[in-house]
Parts: sequence; C-alpha cells; structure tokens
Amino acid sequence: MPETELTMLETSHAYFNESCDLLELDEGLRQVLLNPWRELSVSVPIRMDDGSIRVFNGFRIQHNGVRGPYKGGVRFAPAADADHTNALAMLMTWKTALVDIPFGGAKGGVQVRPSELSNNELNRLTRRYTSAISHIIGPNRDIPAPDMGTNAQVMAWMMDEYGQSHGYAPGAVTGKPIELGGSYGREAATGRGVCDVAALAASDAGIEIRGASVAIQGFGNVGSFAARRMEEIGAKVVAISDATYALYDKNGLDIDQIFDHVVKTRSLEDCPWGESITNDQLLELDVDILIPAAIEGVITMQNARDIRAKMIVEAANSPVTYGANTILEDRGITVIPDILANAGGVIVSYFEWAQNIQRFRWTLERVNDELYTIISGAYQRAADMAKERQITQRSAAYAVAVGTVARATELRGFI
Repeated sequence: MPETELTMLETSHAYFNESCDLLELDEGLRQVLLNPWRELSVSVPIRMDDGSIRVFNGFRIQHNGVRGPYKGGVRFAPAADADHTNALAMLMTWKTALVDIPFGGAKGGVQVRPSELSNNELNRLTRRYTSAISHIIGPNRDIPAPDMGTNAQVMAWMMDEYGQSHGYAPGAVTGKPIELGGSYGREAATGRGVCDVAALAASDAGIEIRGASVAIQGFGNVGSFAARRMEEIGAKVVAISDATYALYDKNGLDIDQIFDHVVKTRSLEDCPWGESITNDQLLELDVDILIPAAIEGVITMQNARDIRAKMIVEAANSPVTYGANTILEDRGITVIPDILANAGGVIVSYFEWAQNIQRFRWTLERVNDELYTIISGAYQRAADMAKERQITQRSAAYAVAVGTVARATELRGFI
C-alpha cells in the first residue's frame, strides 16, 4: 500500500502494471499499451457576453486505437488538465475492451467551470473547442460523447460545428438529443448498467437484490437513474446525496418523489423526505451496496476502514483511491471496478453510433436488451477470471481488458 494517495494517472498506471504482471507481458508491449498514441493541447479563446476575451485550455487525448475508432467523453471542468484527461482516456481503452465493443479509448476536456458561463458563452466555447480538434475526430476516427459538465445539448453543438466543415455526420458524436440522431436509452444507460452489474455481483455474493439496502452518493445523471432503476428491481435505496446535501431513511426513500423535487429545485435541499446527513456519513452507512456515483477519490486511505458496505459498485470514475482499494481488499469488501460498472454509457453510445451509420433507429426495448446482453457478458468474463485466478474483481477486469488489447496489438502486427 502506498504511503500517500496516488494521483488518478498514477493509479491508472498502477492497475495497468499489475495486470501486465499477471499476464506476463514483455516490457516492449507494456510500453506500447501504456503510452497514448496522440495528445493534443489546444487554446480555446472565446468572446464573453460582456465583450471581454477569455482563453481556456483544452485537450483531446487518444490513448489507443488498435481495436477501432477512439471513443471517449468530453469533460468541462476545472480539473480537466492533461494528466486527468490522460488517465480517463486510458480507462476508456480498457472499458471498451472489457465489454468487447469495437472502439479504442480517448478523452477530451476543457478547463472551465461551465456553471459560470451563459448558454451563449457555452455554445461558443463548445464550437471553438470542436473546431480546434476537428481534424482528429470523426465517425471513423474518434467519436466524442458527453461527460461531466457536458450534456446532449453540448453534443448537438459539437455535431453541428463538425458538420460545418465535414458535412452532415450524426455519427461524429454520441449522446445527442433524440431529435438529432440520439439513441433511446442513452441518457439512462450508465445508471442502468450500474444496476445490472450490481444485481449480478450481488447474486454471486449471496446478497438478495430484492430488499437489499443501497446508498448512492451523487444524484446527477448517473446517480438519479441508478436510484430509480434500483427501486424498479426491488432494492431499497436508503440514502442519496448531491454535492452539498444528503438524505437518509432506513426504510427506503421515495426516489420518484425526490426526483421530481430535484427537477423543480435543482437540489436535494428542503426535500421533505428522509433525515439530513452528510456525504461522509452516507459513505459509512451499514448497507448491502454502496454506489459512489459522483466524483473520483471519495473513498480514501483515511475513510476506507470506516466503510461498512458489503459491496461497492464504482459508478463514477475512480471513486476509490489506489490506497483505499488495498484496504478494502484486505477487509474482504468486494469492489466492482469502474471500467465494468459504468460501461453502460459507452455501450449505448456504440448502439447510437451504429444506428447513425445504418440510418435505422432501434426501439428502447432493443437498446435495453442489447445493453444487458453485453454488460452481463463482460461481468461474467471478469467473474470467471477472478474465480480461475483467485484474484479480485478489479484485477480480473483489468486482466481481461489489457489482455484483449494486447492480443489485438499482436494480431495487427503493430509491433
């Protein structure tokens, strides 16, 4: 266990190296798989509504494209620097390989706090960023998608800006509005996938999902859909939170009522259901399943020994630090890793891309059925590896993913 917390990029490298040791990959192949194929840094100047000019830093990092076009979200956040984007791009490579969809891994970001921009400023920022990276993206090259701080509207602007130079190309981005070629089920896909994987893992762990107590940190897109889906399949959501407020009821919260309240007020504050607790208290509740669905690094070496959940399902990217993961492993707490748990979003992005190419829209029922088929297959591959090698779910998921990319690299004669 490290003496201090690793950065997100250091954590990504550490898990990668562990999987390489397990697979006995040689040093040359490790270096090919570790290093990003392309890193693009761009300046994004825009004119603000008051007439002033501000310049933002933007990035698009394409980690690995050996299995297909690069795929990955665009994050608008102050922390979206080069190292952060690099780590997320690497995670996407392993995620797409683990669930066996024909993409590589990439990530984009602009260092900005989108809540401080007007809608017109956000539009201009999106278009300027898209223009700056347009020569390295496209339906058969690199397909961006929404991430933290971006949404379907931002993807619509990206698609339109890309199309100004390249012609109508809805498959250039995914996560678009339905009216512009988006897929049914895409908005709910990540949260739905989290619950599908959680139910499978719970069954293997001897936890009956109907009636299981669940705490969910985060009530944004992923957390809110995960909470509603958990309620649908019979689990009892006893705690939820947003950035500043958390609610708890040991008998279960009424998620539909709370969701309606948040739609109207944009906050859990003043919600008349449940008792108020802190986010830290939520993480330490005695529950069957804990789902961190907000930001990275919320379970750390400082609080890992206070976690009482039987199972953690990583809906966010890297919510458990490397040091905390070691502590949780030693304590026998099952952790379902992010590259598996939150893969529902990229799976349905794949469906959207395929529908755009075919010019044929799938029904919501087909999308959800296909999502379950793919994500349950990925879970089973990792679970079988874990059982066969007597290793953790995270180690197994990484080994399956890295092994898949390594084999594709050899078959293409890349080295």
